[in-house]
Amino acid sequence: MSAIIRKIVTVVEETQMEMGRQVSPPTRRAAAIAVIENPFAGRYVEDLSPLIAIGEELGELLAKRAVAALGIDGAKVQSYGKAAAVGENGELEHAAAILHPKMGAPVRKVLSKGAALIPSSKKRSGPGTTLDIPLGHKDAAFVRSHFDGMEVQINDAPRANEIMVAVAVTDSGRPLPRVGGLTIGEIKGEDGLR
Repeated sequence: MSAIIRKIVTVVEETQMEMGRQVSPPTRRAAAIAVIENPFAGRYVEDLSPLIAIGEELGELLAKRAVAALGIDGAKVQSYGKAAAVGENGELEHAAAILHPKMGAPVRKVLSKGAALIPSSKKRSGPGTTLDIPLGHKDAAFVRSHFDGMEVQINDAPRANEIMVAVAVTDSGRPLPRVGGLTIGEIKGEDGLR
């Protein structure tokens, strides 16, 4: 089953100034969001494998769109995250089926790596909901400068029988990070932690 996509929205955020200080180079993050039909809205279905396949399909599509929006090579992405919101006739397990079993592999392929888990969030909500996409360094979870999030919203999504699915990527960590932890130069990228 392929996703029936109503719309795709891409958002780019660039921070040039923080607390009166110049951010140089600016921090940039992008999210690609698909609004899709929920094939299981309004009914309990035991086998969610069609949604798992949709997650795999959207992983590649949305990662490519987000990276293209940043205008960089996928290998230069530093952080990533994913999120989904199901409309009121869906269940959280529908979002989980899209986000977890198979979405990660195609995202990592677009980025040429990704040893760390892809942070995620899911919720049930209606049109205009805010989707908070958690972010973490793609190769090392202990890089505190990259603990972050991106907020996105589509005014008419998700409708009751839809799912809003997002992938976000960054070219850097937070603006002006200074809470210590593992630095980019110390990353080994072997176990997804350090």
